[in-house]
Amino acid sequence: MISAEEILNASILIVDDQPSNVLLLEQMLDDAGYTHVASTTDPYKVCDLHEQNRYDLILLDLQMPGMDGFQVMEELKGIESASYLPVLVITAQPGHKLRALAAGAKDFISKPFDLLEVQTRIRNMLEVRLLYKELGNYNQLLEQTVIERTAELRISEERFRRLTELSSDWYWEQDRHGEFVKIYGPVFEMLGIRVDGSSVKIDDPGVVWDEEERAVLEANLAARKPFLDFVYSRNKIDGTRQYLMVSGEPMFDLSGRFIGYRGIGKDVTDSMGSQK
Repeated sequence: MISAEEILNASILIVDDQPSNVLLLEQMLDDAGYTHVASTTDPYKVCDLHEQNRYDLILLDLQMPGMDGFQVMEELKGIESASYLPVLVITAQPGHKLRALAAGAKDFISKPFDLLEVQTRIRNMLEVRLLYKELGNYNQLLEQTVIERTAELRISEERFRRLTELSSDWYWEQDRHGEFVKIYGPVFEMLGIRVDGSSVKIDDPGVVWDEEERAVLEANLAARKPFLDFVYSRNKIDGTRQYLMVSGEPMFDLSGRFIGYRGIGKDVTDSMGSQK
């Protein structure tokens, strides 16, 4: 919620070619407790003033010589093109109200002034404007946070990859279809892996995997469960038995959608042999 103090501290610009109207509005705003009120009788200065000060509200007279309020709003759109145009128009012509709203004004004040109505419309519009700014600031903060977290994640992933390269024989990643998309380390030589276009496939028809062990591993993958130090084996073409130990975890994107697996693997044939 926007507090009364925030509303009274909002910045306001009065634009009217009649000094008497400017004085009346300034006095009314001062009596209501507004602390940041500026004014000009020159419509040609409005855009420069707004670009410098980014007012929370512009009280804009529509009928001014040389440059009317509609032309001023058109120029203001160049500054606030992707934002909220904080204009409250002042008009004595009932037919101008709809045209002003279509031109981008958010509300209007009729002449002659009803001071209670003017105060109410100004307060309501400032509350909306400040809420809009608060939302914009929040979105910017959220966007910056996402950028920072993404950078941190990339650094973390790089550290993880380097650590796994040091603590294992290889690091691997699979997509959600089970295709290998990343492999680091001498796994090509160990598993008879070939590269087919942009994907990586296991292709060594001469080896015989332990079907029960492979079934357990495939079940883990299909259930999208993490697994730690899972050992499975195969008989190689030369008749020797090879033991491999793998650990893996499922990966999910920010929306919780499964995108694949990543993990590490190691040849533990020597240690398995020493246990027998």
